Amino acid sequence: MHGYMNKMRRYKFPLFPAAMLALESNRVVALRLMKLAAGGRRARAEASRMVSEKISEAVGAGVTLMTGGSSAKVIASYRKRVRANARRLSARRR
Repeated sequence: MHGYMNKMRRYKFPLFPAAMLALESNRVVALRLMKLAAGGRRARAEASRMVSEKISEAVGAGVTLMTGGSSAKVIASYRKRVRANARRLSARRR
């Protein structure tokens, strides 16, 4: 384990932001599953949004890395999207 941590430090991998992304994403997955399980028009819209967001973020991450961006920048972008999804999915609907 010690060698692994040294390798991560050498590559300046953002370990804490990556761990937070994993935890925050878990909440969004749970919220989305509840919405999808409810079915209906809103569930179909959420499924469509989920797929388009994943494609958009994957392309954005690729562009960031190909243009010399860091993994920290990619993770920050993903965390921003995850936070927005958590707020949107946890908002009460009338």
